[in-house]
Amino acid sequence: MNNRGLTRIASLVLVLMTGISLVYAQTPTKHAFTIQQAVEYAAKNNVQVKNALLNIQSQQQTNREITAAALPNITGSAGITDYIKIPTSLLPGEIFGQPAGTYIPVQFGTKYNSTATIQLQQLLFDGQVFIALQARATSIEFQTKNKEVTEEVIKTNIHKIYYQLVLSKTQLELLDANIARLEKLKHDAGELYKNGFAEKLDLDKISVQLANLQTEKTKALNSISIGYLGLKTLMGMPVKDTLVLTDKISDEQVKEDFSNDTAYQYTDRKEFQYLSLGKKLNEFNIKRYQLSYIPTLSLTGAYSKNAQRNKFDIFGKGDWFTTSYVGLNLSVPIFDGFARSARIKRSRIELKQTENQLENLKLTIDSEVDQAKINFKSALATMITQKKNMELAEEVYNQTKKKFEVGTGSNTEITAAQTDLVTAQTNYISSLYSAIIAKVDYQKATGKL
Repeated sequence: MNNRGLTRIASLVLVLMTGISLVYAQTPTKHAFTIQQAVEYAAKNNVQVKNALLNIQSQQQTNREITAAALPNITGSAGITDYIKIPTSLLPGEIFGQPAGTYIPVQFGTKYNSTATIQLQQLLFDGQVFIALQARATSIEFQTKNKEVTEEVIKTNIHKIYYQLVLSKTQLELLDANIARLEKLKHDAGELYKNGFAEKLDLDKISVQLANLQTEKTKALNSISIGYLGLKTLMGMPVKDTLVLTDKISDEQVKEDFSNDTAYQYTDRKEFQYLSLGKKLNEFNIKRYQLSYIPTLSLTGAYSKNAQRNKFDIFGKGDWFTTSYVGLNLSVPIFDGFARSARIKRSRIELKQTENQLENLKLTIDSEVDQAKINFKSALATMITQKKNMELAEEVYNQTKKKFEVGTGSNTEITAAQTDLVTAQTNYISSLYSAIIAKVDYQKATGKL
């Protein structure tokens, strides 16, 4: 086989391998998550959290820049100059015995000059840099806390959507049970109709109820599909992946962890921690501008070699002349048009604004906790009532069904009982979800989600 044939085979194999790798890359993944696993997945894949993590990394690099200002700065330079026309200087004629007021043109220097220099600069004291070094750790904490605030918002929304989808399983189970119950009732009514013990109208009413329930199930399935898409997007999960929710929820679980104790700490809230760090940074800013009135001190030094030639043999034999020096530079601020004063006053205003925000956040937290507690207690009471009502409606339906089967009950009674049962089930599911949301809001308000 010639080289061209081998090349074609190699190209074909490469294309096939690329296609296989793409197929594997695009294969959907199946995830079975508890609520905690869903939150952890979002913490790694949600785009807002990713950007918050990048903000931390960006701040780390900013801190490196600040540190660099306090470290030695060493630069090297080299250059060569070709004087096509050597500069001319004028010397007083008196030096050479000429009349006063006359000048003699003289050329000093060589055609080729080369210089190599190493220069050192070291900041010894700068108040602003000193404060910036102190603020590095707080800046990282500030960005880290911002990430935690972002995660908590996402975590809250994941809890609400996750439990809504978990609860939708119960909703579907109830719908399926009602559909099965009506199908059985429709079959029994059909038999009664065949034997002349029921009217065609009774059979039609049951068919209408059955169709309505099947429509409700279709709507519920569509809502669940949209809910899963929303949850995947919030978690940062590819839409093509399969997500299975493994947690279950019951009214007993919703009742857990609820206490009448209203004790809580403002510092339990991530937003309060974040704003407190912002206040600390404001204080650093004021100190930085205040220290800008203090003189700055720096050390400089240089070492250089210089060569002068009339021929271009810089790197050949010949002398290189050395120059070196060390110096201290003191910079004393005298007057800057009141710019520093304006910066300090502006920073103090910004600090006062942050303090006002903290006080307002305390009021907001107090309000949120009280409101969340009231809503949670009310939702729990409603849920308990609706559960009892659903159980009673189911008992009424069973009794009415027995009467209908033995011929002592009417179709109107069983239709009404079925309608009441579906309504009671719907109300219970709605109250259970409201209680779940109220619990999540209560936990978030107290900083314990």
